Amino acid sequence: MMTNRFTDRTALVTGAGSGIGRAVALALAAEGAHVVVAGRGREPLDETVALIEAAGGKALAVTADVSRPAGVRAVVDAAVDRFGSLDVAVNNAGVFRGGVPVADLPEEDWHTQLDTNVTGVFLALRAEVRQMRTQPGGGAIVNIASTFGAHKRSPGATAYAATKAAVSVLTRGAALDHIADGVRINAVSPGATATSMSLRPGETEAERAERMRGETPLGRVSAVAEVAAAVLYLASDDAASVVGTDLVVDGGQTA
Repeated sequence: MMTNRFTDRTALVTGAGSGIGRAVALALAAEGAHVVVAGRGREPLDETVALIEAAGGKALAVTADVSRPAGVRAVVDAAVDRFGSLDVAVNNAGVFRGGVPVADLPEEDWHTQLDTNVTGVFLALRAEVRQMRTQPGGGAIVNIASTFGAHKRSPGATAYAATKAAVSVLTRGAALDHIADGVRINAVSPGATATSMSLRPGETEAERAERMRGETPLGRVSAVAEVAAAVLYLASDDAASVVGTDLVVDGGQTA
């Protein structure tokens, strides 16, 4: 049953042009939120906005590079200017550069992942908290980490795992720092999900489905809507006493 847990609240979602970010944005809008979608590419963001508006929701697209402080501040300012507050933020923007052992990883790929996956989350988190703690109702933030990192490791994904482990630790520490400010901060760690990132080079979706039948207890990848549901729970008042958790959604792979 659809609820209206976010009616008249303003939500910001980074990396909202596709995949999990788009699914989260659509789910928030479906439950009444005014949604600001952010990312580097204008066209996919506009597509997300069009989907929200076609369903009767309100949304705004803002292009920004989350690894740049000015870009993140501009997104937060745009949310407040358009809709009057920032009540929910989902820091989803992330990149993967890997497939090779650590010793063979180019420095450029290391820095790209660090800049977006760690510095980007830090900068977004900082700007969001600074706004939310000025509001009587505070706010809720959900960072998207990964099972790669704090929960599991895999050859060829070490740098990515390191950045996502950092997101998990950053989430827990920031949660303790700012719960007294009225800002709840949590994380969701998806496992293999129905996005392009879970496909191996040259692999089809059908081949992935066959592989996942043997690699996860659930026997399949998670749907983006299932990850979005976990995010919305943590961002909602249903999770009012949940602070600093890292919720794993992976079909039992790390159980």
